[in-house]
Amino acid sequence: MSVDLNKLVELAKDASLAAGKEIINIYESGDFSVEAKSDESPLTLADKAAHEKIVSFLTPTGIPILSEEGRSIAFDERSKWDYFWMVDPLDGTKEFIKKNGEFTVNIALIHQGEAVLGVVYPPVLEDLYWAVKSEGAFRQTGDNIQKLETSGNDLNQSGLRVVASRSHMSQETESFVTALKEPEIVSKGSSLKFLLVASGKADVYPRFGPTMEWDTAAANVIVTEAGGRVTLEDRNTPLTYNKENLLNPYFLVLS
Repeated sequence: MSVDLNKLVELAKDASLAAGKEIINIYESGDFSVEAKSDESPLTLADKAAHEKIVSFLTPTGIPILSEEGRSIAFDERSKWDYFWMVDPLDGTKEFIKKNGEFTVNIALIHQGEAVLGVVYPPVLEDLYWAVKSEGAFRQTGDNIQKLETSGNDLNQSGLRVVASRSHMSQETESFVTALKEPEIVSKGSSLKFLLVASGKADVYPRFGPTMEWDTAAANVIVTEAGGRVTLEDRNTPLTYNKENLLNPYFLVLS
């Protein structure tokens, strides 16, 4: 299959903005006293509305879609896909419920195990992030477009800014942070953690806890195109996509 990544990233950007509008409509009017897992909860309604909006944009491309809110697709089927869309219509469940604005729409294009296009849109913050393989990573705020660059710092430096939770740090994360020299903890929700590194506002994000592929794919390519790396714990092996088990292994986002 031959694809035009630049044309597809524009479509994905439009889809993310449209999905963001659906989410905001529910977010601003929702009754957050409703149980989060209820089928009629604001969170569930926002997930479904965003998913349906994104699918309406992406379906005409003829490229398969794998979405957190979509049907489960067997590995035997999706392993044959050359390209496919990987979508998380609303990443950041806790942030949505807390109403702190730190949740995102994530749309990625996967090619043979690699994320080659990614769009991340936090609809409350209204910054649009995107990247295409070999063409750089960008953030748009209003009419201003800025190219993203990671800090380029290495793990041996002192005072590294580490993306982690102050209150819910796992034992593995705590061990990693303790081994650094005078680290500073930076906290953020959803895939915005990746974007702190991509924007040069943080130096490393250790993720030693469960995530799914759709949580990371879009932001992964943004980090790599900004000059960073997303690797397994060995710091060399890239994180890959469309595995039989869609649960990610532990990984590091490095500047």
